[in-house]
Amino acid sequence: MMNTRRSIALTLLLAVMTLLPSAASAAFKNETLRYVISYKWGLVHKDAGDATLTLRNSGGNYNIILTAKTKPWADKFFTVRDTLRSVVKIAGLKPLSYVKSTHEGGKYARDVIKYSYAGNNVVANCDRIKEKKGKISKSHKRLSSSGPSYDMLSIFYYLRSINFDKMKKNTIYKATVFSGKQVETIAMRNMGVETIKLRDKRQVKAYHIRFNFTSNGKKKSSADMHTWISTDARHIPLLLEGDLPVGKIKCYYVGG
Repeated sequence: MMNTRRSIALTLLLAVMTLLPSAASAAFKNETLRYVISYKWGLVHKDAGDATLTLRNSGGNYNIILTAKTKPWADKFFTVRDTLRSVVKIAGLKPLSYVKSTHEGGKYARDVIKYSYAGNNVVANCDRIKEKKGKISKSHKRLSSSGPSYDMLSIFYYLRSINFDKMKKNTIYKATVFSGKQVETIAMRNMGVETIKLRDKRQVKAYHIRFNFTSNGKKKSSADMHTWISTDARHIPLLLEGDLPVGKIKCYYVGG
């Protein structure tokens, strides 16, 4: 059955690879990006959570952390406390490790991925721990791919390294992403430049990118997601949107 939702943290991470231009020249400075997560269902449109994405330079690596949490009113219905951590090699934006810890609705899960490289091949050793109603389960998987491969945090920065001005409208590019249990393919469609309204009501132009997730060949593994990215050199995601089983979630950039 297709998953119709991802965690709030992963909704923020819309984020590609083999067919994309090299990211070896990408360079990011220390930064902190803050978002407000809004829930919309019919006439209900209310801020439901906050997310913060930080990047720090550490020698030849980037240390990246994303945290997301629901607001007090939303905690009464569904509590979310998510933290994603990634260590990425600056040269080529190659991920070295990835940890996703999620506390959602009384459930806890922790995925740990460690990468190794041999020429053009990538191996991801994935350990997963899940706890539900006091019961703990553990699993291990060894996933592999050829060419540049990412997780749902490191690929976010690869996305921001792309020169969108050289991408033709409606061109589709593909990427490989490791989760804690499977290899997924992301198809990214460049929808062109659009004018969007920001949280403070300002209207700005942004690149609109749509994502489609599949696994096991062409089996759809998640609902489509959308992001609108600033047209300046920083390529900051200004607005992100995804569907939930009931309603829709939007993430608005509010500064950093």
